[in-house]
Amino acid sequence: MIDVVDLDAQQNLQPAYRARSVTCRVPTLAHGGFSVSESSAITEYLEEVFPPPAYAAVYPQDPVARARARQVQAWLRSDFMPIREERPTTVIFRQPSHQPLSQKARLSVQKLFEAAESLLAPGADTLVGQWCIADLDLALMLNRLVANGDPAPERLAAYVRRQWRRPSVQAWVELSRSKA
Repeated sequence: MIDVVDLDAQQNLQPAYRARSVTCRVPTLAHGGFSVSESSAITEYLEEVFPPPAYAAVYPQDPVARARARQVQAWLRSDFMPIREERPTTVIFRQPSHQPLSQKARLSVQKLFEAAESLLAPGADTLVGQWCIADLDLALMLNRLVANGDPAPERLAAYVRRQWRRPSVQAWVELSRSKA
């Protein structure tokens, strides 16, 4: 069951949600009597508790590729605050921002583009040779800019479009839009 939490109404700060999420963060997964927040912690937990067949895994089986995927996820979540603030995900799901990026955000964008270009091998469709959840995380961060119409290298914009066309991503996007 999915419970939609209205962040604009600060439902995540209400006592009922606090009882489920110590951090008051969205998303939070409740499984039995256990709750965990933070997307990467949730995906890691689900993959350990409900091991999928290798072809359906969200993390690579290879330890080096899995470490790289987790590194990218942690980096994307701990950096790029100027982009997050000036290009929130609402530019993807609701409406673009007409404000130009600040100098701080432009520097953050440059750092993101340079790293993404170096992480994606020439001609590669994925970060680690097979799709993993870190591909969606990177595509989501890049799509804050691409969907808003900010300039982006075509190779990275094409990567975003490929990731966004995945059936699982489209199902998530449609669910997100229907709840917006």
